[in-house]
Order: sequence, then structure tokens, then C-alpha cells
Amino acid sequence: MASGLLSPPPPLPFPLFFSLYRPSVTRTCILAYMHPHVNTSLRVYNLSHVHPRKNYIKTSKYTLLNFIPYNLFEQFQRLANFYFLCLLVLQLIPVISSLTPVTTAVPLIGVLMVTGIKDAYDDYSKQCLPETEEFGQDVGRIGSFQGEIRCEPPNNQLNKFDGTLHPLDNDKILLRGCILRNTQWCYGVVIFAGKDTKLMMNSGKTKFKRTSIDRLLNFIILGIVFFLLSMCLFCTVACGIWETLTGQHFRIFLPWDSLVPPEPAGGAAVIALLVFFSYAIVLNTVVPISLYVSVEVIRLCQSFLINWDVALCYAPTGVHAKARTTTLNEELGQIEYIFSDKTGTLTQNIMTFNKCSIAGRSFGDIIDPRTGESLEINESGTWIRKKTKKSSSQRNANLRTPPDATVDNLIGPLDETEVNLLSDEEYRQVDAWARQSPSTPEFCRSDFNGTGRLGQFPGSLGRGMEQSCSIDLLDLSSSDSESSQQKPYTRSVDLSHNPYHESSFKFYDHALTDALDASDPSCELFFRLLALCHTVMSEDKNGKLEYQAQSPDEAALVSAARNFGFVFLSRTPNSITISAKGTEEMYELLCILDFNNVRKRMSVILKRDGKIRLYCKGADSIIYERLKDGQESLKYHTQEHLNKFAGEGLRTLCLAYKDLDGEYFQNWKARHHEAAISLDRREEKLDAIYEEIEKDLILLGATAIEDKLQDGVPQTIANLAIAGIKIWVLTGDKQETAINIGYSCQLLTDDMLDIFIIDAHTASEVEDQLKKYREEIRNVNATSQPQTNLSVVTFSDEGVGQDTLSDAGEPNGGFALVINGHSLVWALSPKFEQLFLEVASQCKSVICCRVTPLQKALVVDLVKRYKKAVTLAVGDGANDVSMIKTAHIGVGISGQEGLQAVLASDYSVAQFRFLERLLLVHGRWSYYRMCKFLRYFFYKNFAFTLCHFWFAFFVAFSAQTLFDPMFISVYNLFYTSMPVLALGIFEQDVNAVNSIKFPRLYSPGLNNALFNKREFFRSALHGFLTSCVLFFIPFGAYYNGMDQDGRSMADQQTFGSVVATILVIVVTVQICLDTSYWTMFNHITIWGSLIFYFLLQYFYNFVIGGEYVGALAKAMGEPMFYFTSLLTIVVLMLPVMAWRFYWVDVHPTLSDKVRFKQRHDAKMASKRSDHDMLRTPSARRSRRSIRSGYAFAHQEGFGRLITSGKIMRPRNPKPGAMSNGRTSNLRPDANRVSVVAPAPSTVEV
Repeated sequence: MASGLLSPPPPLPFPLFFSLYRPSVTRTCILAYMHPHVNTSLRVYNLSHVHPRKNYIKTSKYTLLNFIPYNLFEQFQRLANFYFLCLLVLQLIPVISSLTPVTTAVPLIGVLMVTGIKDAYDDYSKQCLPETEEFGQDVGRIGSFQGEIRCEPPNNQLNKFDGTLHPLDNDKILLRGCILRNTQWCYGVVIFAGKDTKLMMNSGKTKFKRTSIDRLLNFIILGIVFFLLSMCLFCTVACGIWETLTGQHFRIFLPWDSLVPPEPAGGAAVIALLVFFSYAIVLNTVVPISLYVSVEVIRLCQSFLINWDVALCYAPTGVHAKARTTTLNEELGQIEYIFSDKTGTLTQNIMTFNKCSIAGRSFGDIIDPRTGESLEINESGTWIRKKTKKSSSQRNANLRTPPDATVDNLIGPLDETEVNLLSDEEYRQVDAWARQSPSTPEFCRSDFNGTGRLGQFPGSLGRGMEQSCSIDLLDLSSSDSESSQQKPYTRSVDLSHNPYHESSFKFYDHALTDALDASDPSCELFFRLLALCHTVMSEDKNGKLEYQAQSPDEAALVSAARNFGFVFLSRTPNSITISAKGTEEMYELLCILDFNNVRKRMSVILKRDGKIRLYCKGADSIIYERLKDGQESLKYHTQEHLNKFAGEGLRTLCLAYKDLDGEYFQNWKARHHEAAISLDRREEKLDAIYEEIEKDLILLGATAIEDKLQDGVPQTIANLAIAGIKIWVLTGDKQETAINIGYSCQLLTDDMLDIFIIDAHTASEVEDQLKKYREEIRNVNATSQPQTNLSVVTFSDEGVGQDTLSDAGEPNGGFALVINGHSLVWALSPKFEQLFLEVASQCKSVICCRVTPLQKALVVDLVKRYKKAVTLAVGDGANDVSMIKTAHIGVGISGQEGLQAVLASDYSVAQFRFLERLLLVHGRWSYYRMCKFLRYFFYKNFAFTLCHFWFAFFVAFSAQTLFDPMFISVYNLFYTSMPVLALGIFEQDVNAVNSIKFPRLYSPGLNNALFNKREFFRSALHGFLTSCVLFFIPFGAYYNGMDQDGRSMADQQTFGSVVATILVIVVTVQICLDTSYWTMFNHITIWGSLIFYFLLQYFYNFVIGGEYVGALAKAMGEPMFYFTSLLTIVVLMLPVMAWRFYWVDVHPTLSDKVRFKQRHDAKMASKRSDHDMLRTPSARRSRRSIRSGYAFAHQEGFGRLITSGKIMRPRNPKPGAMSNGRTSNLRPDANRVSVVAPAPSTVEV
């Protein structure tokens, strides 16, 4: 779907093309749905040649009509359900069935109904709201519209559109899902609708995701079926032998069926064949029909627990975590690889102007006047000191070295960082000094002598001031050390004199405002460029000036210029108006050379007072290649500042300008217009024209924008790494910025042995680098000593609550890998992908820079295919959707980039830090609960079913059942279902606090340790032995048993009722032993199920009149029943308890130790305060000398929209303005109508 915006004045020049998305602030008038070849004035032609698609999008799986057949079809694709359907058919054949069909029909129907209700709930939550509404306005004018549209067929290319009306391109298109802002209504023509829209063609098909436990269950169920067939075959052979040797002699007492041949051999063979199917029915409960529905119920309840967890709610926005799928919860406890976006996921995606470099001078640092050390302020307003020391190894910075560079200034920035809070006394000293010295420049000059010494401040304060005032602060051509240029103020600069200033803007370096007050030309030109070179739209809302920008970076730069007195006021298609320190300036807009991901820069060409000038901003590597010769010293110092800014994790841009000759510009403009209207290779021709004029630039300076880390990111990443999870960051940012963010969030640490950087451009170079790093890893691994993985709990006698639990053996060091997008192209090729994965998988952290959305998905898919590990992808923007859909689990962040990632995700959270609790608490609990549930479920089913097998040896393998048919039907549904469901929903070994405090508790899920083939066989063996004891102890007791009146107790119904009752008691006692965390629900379900068994047995036998009426009551009236029950329970439970006590005492796991510590803490009632990691206040960290990371949204801006004139009209400025509630004469045009612009989402590539 496509759309462009029109201002609503009559008459319309032509309609542009828009989405059918209906926001609350926009009214849209749909002219028509346009086929790729449509004549808008020939209705007969259109009706006969065009078949429009309805604007209907179906995101749900089911409809009211197809739900029942479609859902049943899907459910019977499960092997267990199809198996029981076949059994039900067999039970309808009387000759082979010894059980009523009710025993299979009741549980099967129950399973199908519960699963169907759950599927309907999941599908209903995915349905879209109605999005389309038509408004008819000025039908006559619409009907008079004439034109023919020829355009490309529907496709999924979001950044391209080709068509002709007046030449149609992507600037005149609005995609489905976009929201029109700041306009009451508009005209448009629908080009593509429904499934033909680019958004829907990009969405792709949602992949069906199954957990590793699901895949294991399918394999186990298949194995159980073969085990069942083996038992049936054994019983068939045994029946045939018995009938041949013995059974034929009892034909008078037990006559054969008429279908059976009379001869002994043939009759025995037919009977044995029929018995095969009979035992398939009798022993069918070994394949648990209620397993799948129980699993689905547990997952649904676990999803609700995630949704209801208040600790996963982000208080500022009130956004809760949401499980958008109910089938993957236990997979959260088995994540081995996390693939994360950076911007908006690890960072806040809220940009703030932090520092800048102007004419070789760096502004923005805050220096402690006593020590000369850098100070920072965190979000809580607390000042911190950053001490730095040299690292033993410095990375080559590839600096452009001027001829006059000295050894001292080539050393590079300092490496390691320690952050300390200022003490109260230190803060008072600095604060008092700042209050007493409101005009540092004058003070410095008045006390500065020829030797550069200060005499009024003794001690360290004087020495700090001596450093601070050793040069003239207004001398912008100075190139001395940065620390000596910064004024030691600790209060933000006062911008209240500016009527347009924003109270939220903070800047602490007074040297910059002093330079502006002194009318320094370089500083003024710097901020004038920021106020002019952009595609931001302005709007006056209730007397306040507001901006809309296509990226947070651009908004931050224009906002910084505004706060420093260079205010962007308004624009028209042909002009830009700013207020420069209170004086309004209007510039003629001659051309906008917009940004794209290839150019990595943008320029504007303006004319004022007959002078034409080009202003340009972009990535440092791009700008430096286009600078005029003769600026070596300025380039060197600016590059030093860029390295420093990037080392602190800041996003940087270089600024430059160029004066143009009028005659040359007119010639260039003519060639530019010719390229702009070309229908053949338009983009290539424009790039060549842009390249011609954007050269011989004069460097002005650089900006540094801070994208702060989200709260708790370093701690979350550190804990996840300790848990054994490998974290890969896949980002569109450049290498240096991503590396330093990696250090800030503890993805990269100083303890690492080495950081491998792959930045080659050719296949052979990439291969050489990968092989080199592989050999280095092998050499280190060959020489390193193996580390023990020992966990010890020690209780100290020195004081109460001084116990410690150490999780020793966590290996330090390790490697990290950083790879660029152009190298990743070769690394992901079939020839090198396994080599790349071999190196990457042996690294603790991997950072992929400058990657496209497709590359993100390919990296995830590579790990999935070869590592067979559970993967999780987390992101916040549309460029993360492919990665989220590819991973086993996708997590969307509800951030600044919209809801595309959230809508495509399996789970959504508001902040990255919530991933810690989602995985280490809910994920681990879900996996632990599911595994415990499955182990117990298979145990109780084998214990129940195999009793029939032992009974077969005493009934001539005739398929006679031991238990009452009613008991067989409801054993899994009523008698034993609720306790195990409570176990699967509420069970926990340790609480949430300790789950996060000891991340290594997560490791069993990584190794599939709690439920695997071995654990299944152990549970099955436990059930096998239990069935033996359950059958043979009561059999021995009742074989020749007599009641107190001398009557025989050795009848089949009494014996079956006794075994059934002991079975229910034994499995109930077993689940009591398995339950570690008792809740009210556990008590109700466990004891309630036991009571319910006796009540239902009484009701069914005495009220309804069951086949086994009076059998259990007769048995319970004798002491032998209670003795037999007690003996059986003791024999079965005592070994289990002894085994568990042995392993907990002699070979305890970390979970056992933490649980013991937890109980000890509860007994001692001692409260401990954990030493929380000091949260990094921002994404800044002094690091190696590396190139800067440029800041730009990775999509084209509003340049051609602005210059086209189709989205705004020139208006005459009018005097009188209000901004921020202040009266000002600086804006005579403030009363004009607001400028309208769409606000597309930022896509990071």
C-alpha cells in the first residue's frame, strides 16, 4: 500500500498515495484501489481489466467455519492423539476388546477439547483490529481527477518504488502501518491493498516453533509405542503357547468363539492374533493420552505467571512483560545463545548532545579542579570520578599523524577505567569552589603570570586550577592537552536567557557558552550548521516550538543548536528560517543532498546575501576523504577527539562546509535536475552528481551524542554470561561504537585474553584471519590448565548470617570476536561458514557490526543449523523482525522503534534487564517444573500400566484387566492429574532472589540434564519396579487370604481394588517427596485427589452401580488391607528416600546447596544486603584509541519531500511568538500554520 501526503487546499494538483491505517488524528479519503496499470478516468476499462484486492489482512490461523476441522487435523498430527483414535476404533470391535470404548473416548475427547480451547485462545489474541475506513469528501473534485498510473507489481522492497503519474517514487509512498500525523485529512490513491502491501509481503510466514522437549517427547512416545508392541507381541506368543498346550483342554468350560477354527493349532493362532490387539487396548495407557493436554495446561499457566509478574513491569510506562505464545516457556530455561540488537535494546535510543570538537578544541569534559581528573554525572545526579591508568597493550589507532606530532601526544588515550563516587567533603569542596568562581576566565587571566603559575590556591586545588587555567580558554587555535582546556565547573550552564531553551537539556562545560558569548566565529558557524543542515520539521504547539525528526540523532543535534541559541524556526520548500542568538535569519534552500546508507552523509546548499554555501555532516571516514588539502593539524586534533569520543561509546559525526561559485552551482543544478527526473538509473546518476559537489570541504568540527545504556544492562549481561549463555550483538552501528558499548555493558572485559577483529574485504583475507584466530585459540586451549567446577557452601562461626556460597571454577579470560558486515558476507558463505562458526563458538562474546537485517537472520540460522543449540533473539525495531522469527525464541523490546518487533515476538518486555528475570527465574523454573512433571508422569503411568502385564501371567494371557474399567478411564484425568499439574505450575527448587544471585543454577537447562533419554529410562525403570512391588506384595497377601469370618479374599475384583487403592496412595506419597515448594494449591490437589478417589469409588460403585461394587469396602474392612498397604508403601518409598538423602549429602548439586542455604537463612531470620554492581551511568568508557562511531539513522531523510513542495506551502511570516511560555520578539513568523511531515520509523542496517 502506498501513499503520499497532500495539504488539503483546493484544487488538488494530483493525489498521492497512502496507507489505510486509521489513527485517531487522521481522516483519510480513499479514492480508489489502484492496479499496477489503472486509468483513473476510465471506469469501464478499469472494471473490465482490473481486479482489485480487498484491503483485508488475516493474521489469525482459524475462522469460525474452519476451526473444528482444521484444529482436529492439527491435533491428530500428534502421534499420541492419532494412536488413541486408532485404539478407539479397535475398541468398537467386540471380538478383540475387553474394555468398553468409554475408557478411551472419555480421555481422548477431554484432551481434544482442552487443547482446542487453548488453541482458540491463542489464535484470538493474534487477530488485528479493523484498520480501514472510507471518508467521502468533495466527491466532485475527486471525480474530476485525470491521470494514468503505471507502476511496478507488488513486491517486498521497502525502500524502492517505481511508477509514473507524475514520476512516482518512494518519496510519494506511505506504507501500510504508517501513521499520518499533524494533518486533519488528506486525499490519496490506494496502489496496493491487503496482502499486496509491502508490509505484508515483508512479514513472511510465522514459523511453527517447537521446543526441544517437544521433539524429545515425540521420540520417547515413538519408543513407548514400540515397547507396547513388544509387550503385545510377547503376550501374543505366550497366549498361543498356552492355548496350544493347555487352553484347548478347557474348551468345554471356556469355549472358543465361533470365529476361531476348531483345530488346536489354527485356533490357538487366531486367538493369539486377536489377543495382540486386545493387549494393545489394555496396555494403551503406557502411552499417556493426557500428557499433551497436561503439558499445554502447564504452559498456559506458566505464561500467565509471566504476564502477572510485577517484577517484570516497567514502572515509568506501566508496560508488563507478555508471553505472546504459550508453547515455549521451558525453552526459556535452555537458552545457550542470545542474539541482541544494540540501539534501543541495550541502549535507550534516546540521544543527548554530550560533547563536541570545534576547530581543534574539545568541549564537554568536566574536570575536578583539585586533581584534574574527569568527572561524570549519572542519572541520579551523583557526581563520580573516573580514574584512568595506562593499559599494558595499546591498540593501533591508525591516526593521521601530523608532521609536528610529538611522542607524548602519540601515546593515545588511557585505557582502563575505575569509577568512584565523590565523597561528601569532596563534593562540597568542588561545589563551593564553583560558587565562588563564577567567571573562571577572568580569574585565570588575572592570576596568570608569565610562568604559568597560580598562587592563590594552595595544595591540590591550586595545582588543579593551574592545570585548568594554563591556556587562554578562548584561543580556539590552541592544541594543548584537553584536560588543561576544560573549566572545572560542576553546575550546568545557565541557558534561561534563551526563550527557546529546553529545561531538560543539560551541559556542564561553561567554556563553550563563554566562547559563544565572545562571538567566536568557529563556534557560531558550528551551531549554525547544526541548525541548517537537517531535514527536521518544526511545529508550534500551544506556543511551544516542537521538532519532528527522522532519527533521534538528528533531533538531538538540532535541539543542541536550539539550546545554544541557534534555533531552527521553520522551513518551506524553498527556505529555512533560524534564529541566531536572537536575530532571525532566512536562507534560500537551493538543494538537499539527502542521507542514505551508501553515502553516509547529508548536505544542504543555501543562499543568503548573494553567498552560496554547502553545509555537510556525516561519518568521519566519509568526510575526511572529501576534505580540502592543507588541514593536517586540524584533522589530526579532530581525529584525536573523535577517537576519544568513540572510546567513551559516543555516536559521532563530522561537520564541514564549502563556499560555492554561483555560475558553477547553476551549471551543477541543471545537471542535478536532469538526473532527478531520469527514469533510468536515477539513484546512480544522483549519487554521481552529489559526489562531484561534495569535495574540497573545510573541516569545522565533530559532534558526540550519547545513547545511554538502559538500566541494569551490565549486570544482566554479566549474570547471563555466568549462567553459561553466550551473547552475540548484531548491530548496524560501526565497529568502534559497538566495541565500546560492549565494554560499557560488560560484554567485553579487561580479563579477556584477546579480542579478535575481522575486518577484511576479500574472501581470502577473511579466511586467513579466521584461520589465524583459530590457531591462537587452539594454542591457548592446549597450554591452559583445566579448571575444576566445584561449588562449596561454608558456614562461619564468626557471626550469624556470615555464611557464604562460592561458585568457584568460573573461568576468567576467554576470547571475543568482532566482525564487520563486509567481512560477514564472506564468513557466511557456504565455504567459510563452518570455519567462522568454529572460531565464534569458542569466544565468550561476539559482536557483528554494520550488519543488515538479512545478515542478522543468517547468523542466527547458522548457529541453529550447526550447533543444535537453543537460540534467543532480542530486538526492538523492524530491522530485528527477521532475526526474531528465525531464532527458537524471539523477544521484542517495547521501545522507541514502534511495535514491529513486539508483534513478531514470542515474548515481549519493556527493558533488556528484564531478560535476566525472564530467563534465570521464569525460564529456569519452567524448565525445572516441566522436567519434574514429565519424570513423575512417566513413572506413574508405567507403575499403573505394567500391573496389567504382570496380571497377564496369571490369567493365561487372555487380556483380562486387573482394574475396574472406570478406574482405567479416570486414573490420569481425575485421580492423579491435579497434583502433577500443581507440581508443574508452582514447583520451585530455590526462590527468585537466589535464582538471580546464583546464575550457575541455570546450567542444567543448557545440558538438558533434568530430562533426557537417560532420565526417561530412569523414570520408566522406577515405574517398572513400582509395578512389580505393587502387584506381587498384595498378590502374596491375598493369594490364599481369608477374612476374619473365614471367607476367601482371593477374588479378582477385591485384589484389583486393593492394588488400585495402594497405587493411588503410593503415587501420591511419591509426589509429596517430589514437591520442594508447598503452596495452598499443592495441599488442596494432593490431599484432595486422595479424598476424591475414595468418594468417587463409593459414588460410582454404590450410587451408579459399578462392576466392582462393594469390593473396596470389603477389603478395607479387614486389617490385612492396611498391613499390606503399609508394607507396600514402606518397601517402595524407603529406597527412594535413602537414595535421595545419599546424593544430597554426598554429591550435592548447586541447587541442593542453595536450597540448604535458603532454609538456613530462613531459620536464622537474618537479612543480608547484597553488594549490587555499580550501574554504569552511561555508555561511556575510556577505552583504546580507535576510530569514532558516526551517528545517523540508517535510512533516507526528508530531503526530497521538503524540496518537492508537495507537503507544505510557503507562508508569510507574522510577528509575535510564544515559546516555552515566554514572550519573544525573536520569531516574527511564529503564528504560521504548522509544517506537516510523516514520521517513518528508523530502520537500522
